[in-house]
Amino acid sequence: MPASQDIALDRCLFAKMLFQRVSRGVVTIASGSWTKVTCKCCFTDAVRPLLVIELNKEVRLETKQWIISKIEAPANKQGAQLLAHPGEDDDGDMILVAAPTCTLLRKAEAVGLSKPYRDGTMLAFSYPDRASFKNADNIEELLTLAEQQYIAKNELDDLKAGTNESIPGCSKDKGSLYPGEPIFQKLEKSGIVKTIYPLHDKEKLSAFSEQWYSQFSSWELPLDYIHSYFGGPVAFYFSFLGFYTVSLLLPAVLGAILYFLPWHSVNGHVLLAIFNVVWSTVVLELWKRRSAELAYGWGTLLLNSTFEEPRPNYRGTMGHNPVTKRWEPYFPSAERKRRIWFVSTPVVCAFLWLTVMGMVAYFYLEWCVKDYYSREPSWLSMPLLYLPSVLHILYVDFMNNVYKTVAHMLTEWENHRVESDFQKHYTLKVLVFSFINCFAVLFYIAFYKQDLELLRKRLASLLIVSQIINQVTEALVPYLLERFFPSQGTKQKEADPHIDKLRAQSCQSEYPGLFAEYIELFVQFGYLSLFSCVYPLTAALLFLNNVTEIRTDALKFCKLFRKPFVAPAANIGIWQTAFEALGFVSVISNCWLILISPQVKGYCQENGVSFRNALLCAIALEHVLIILKVVIAFVIPDLPKWVRIKVAQLEFRSRQALKTVA
Repeated sequence: MPASQDIALDRCLFAKMLFQRVSRGVVTIASGSWTKVTCKCCFTDAVRPLLVIELNKEVRLETKQWIISKIEAPANKQGAQLLAHPGEDDDGDMILVAAPTCTLLRKAEAVGLSKPYRDGTMLAFSYPDRASFKNADNIEELLTLAEQQYIAKNELDDLKAGTNESIPGCSKDKGSLYPGEPIFQKLEKSGIVKTIYPLHDKEKLSAFSEQWYSQFSSWELPLDYIHSYFGGPVAFYFSFLGFYTVSLLLPAVLGAILYFLPWHSVNGHVLLAIFNVVWSTVVLELWKRRSAELAYGWGTLLLNSTFEEPRPNYRGTMGHNPVTKRWEPYFPSAERKRRIWFVSTPVVCAFLWLTVMGMVAYFYLEWCVKDYYSREPSWLSMPLLYLPSVLHILYVDFMNNVYKTVAHMLTEWENHRVESDFQKHYTLKVLVFSFINCFAVLFYIAFYKQDLELLRKRLASLLIVSQIINQVTEALVPYLLERFFPSQGTKQKEADPHIDKLRAQSCQSEYPGLFAEYIELFVQFGYLSLFSCVYPLTAALLFLNNVTEIRTDALKFCKLFRKPFVAPAANIGIWQTAFEALGFVSVISNCWLILISPQVKGYCQENGVSFRNALLCAIALEHVLIILKVVIAFVIPDLPKWVRIKVAQLEFRSRQALKTVA
C-alpha cells in the first residue's frame, strides 16, 4: 500500500476514534464526564495523532482514565489542553495524543518561534496577531511536524499536580504527588509510563528519505525537509556534517599534491602546517555564518530561553522555588560544587592517569617485544610484535566504555536541576577524556619521542582502521539489518492493522542521540588540524569516510531508529566551542611538528642555526598564528550582512511596538 494511503488511513482512524469523543467543541473523557477543551475551529479533518504514550501493562483502568483526563483538561484546570484516545481499547496499554490548533498556536508563541509575517520577514509568532502571519489558517504549513510534536510533549511535561492530588490506582508511595510536581516525570519515574515517542508520518518521510540516503550523485542535502520532519538539532548536525565534508575538498587536494609529488622541502611542510591552522579557523567562522542563515530561515535565531523544569532524577529537600513559587525539591548549589570539585574532578583525573599509564605500558611492552624479537627472531615470535597494539586497543576500548558509565554516574550524582546543565557537565567530562584517549599516543610520539615516521604510521593506521570499522558498523550492519530484519516487519499482530503499525514503531530502538556522532567529528577534526601535516592524505581519507557517513546516518534516522523528540535549536551548541578549542591547540601542535621535522632540522644544520634559535622562531610563529586566528575571527562577522539587517529590523519593530503600548 502506498505511503500516502497509509497516512490517510492512520489519520482517518484517529479522526474516527477522536470524533466519537468530540461534540460541539467538547471532549468526552473515559470516566464519562465532559470537559470543554477549546474552540470548534480546533477540530478539523487534519487532526492526527502526534505522540504515543505507552503504559505499563499492569496499569489499572482508573489510572489510565486519570491520565487521559489530565491530558484533556483545560489549562485553567491544570490540564495539558490536548486530545487523547485510549487506543485499541479502554484498558489497553496505549494512549494516542493529538494537539488542537489553538494549543499549538499559543505554545508556539510561548516557545518563541519566529514565523513568516505577511511582509515576508521572520517575526516572533504572536497568537493575538496570528492572522497577520502567513499560513496561519493552515497549521501544517505554519508549524513543522517536529515543532508540533515538541509542543505536545512540552505540554505533557508542563502538567503539574494540584493540591492534595495523587495518582489513582497506585499505592500511597508510588502515587503520592506534592503540589507542583511534574506529573509525567512522576509517571515515568514510577514505571507507570514506559515511554513516550513521536509518530512517523510515512507520507512526509518517503517524500525526501530516498533522496537523502540513496542518491550518492546528489551533493545537496534536503535540509529544510530534515528540519521540518526531525527538528533543528538533527538538521544542524547534518548541515554541519555536509558543510565540513565539502570543506575537506581543499585540504584533500592540497594534501594529495604534497603526498604524491616529490615536494618534501621545508616550504611544503611549513605550508601544510600553516594551512591547517588557517583552514580550521576559516571553516569554523564560515560555519557560524551558515548556521545563522539556517537559524533565521528556520525561525530559531532569536529563540527564547525557556524556564526549564527539574529533571526526573533531581533530588533534594522539599521547599518553595523562589522563581516559580512552587513546592519542589531543593539542592544547595554549594553542595553541588563541592561534589564536582572534590569528587568528580579527582575521579576524572584518575581515569586520565590510567589512560596515560596504559599508553606508557603500551610503549614499554612494544620495546620489550621488539628487543626480544631482535635477539630471537623466528616465525613463532613474530606474532608477538602485534601483541602490544592489540592489548592497547582492547585497553582503550575498555576504558572508554567504563569511563562513559562512570561519567554518567558522576554527573547524575552531582544532582543537576535541569537537563541542560546535566548535558553540559556530562559532555565536558567525555570531551576531556576523549581528547586524551584519542590523541595522547599521538602527542607522546610527537612531543616526547619526536619520531615523525612513527607518528605518520600511527596516524595512517588510525585513519584506515577506524574508517574500515566505521563503514562496517555504520554502513554494512545497518544495511543488513534493514535488508533482512526490516523494522516494520514485527511479529505481533493486533485486531486493527493501524494499531499494529503504531506498535511497530514502538519496537524500534530509541535513537541514542547525536553525542556519539559529534564525538566522531570532533576526533576527525583533531586528526586533521593537529597532525595532518605529517600525513597529507588525512583530509582525503576523512572526505571519503564522510561521504558515506552522511548516507548511513540518514538511513539510521529514517529506517532503524524511533523518531526522536528534539527541541528547537539555533546552532550546534557546545560543540562549536569544542571545535574552536581544537583550533587553538592545533597552533601549538603544528608549530612543534614544524620544529622537529627532518626538513627543518636539515635546514638548521646546513645553515648553522642552533636548536635554541629554531625554538624561538617556532614560538614566534606560534604567536603570529594565534594573532592571525584572532584577526580572521574578527574580520569574518558571525552574521551575514542580510541577517544582521533582518535582526536590526526586528529590534526596531520591537521598540516601536513597546512605544505604541506605552
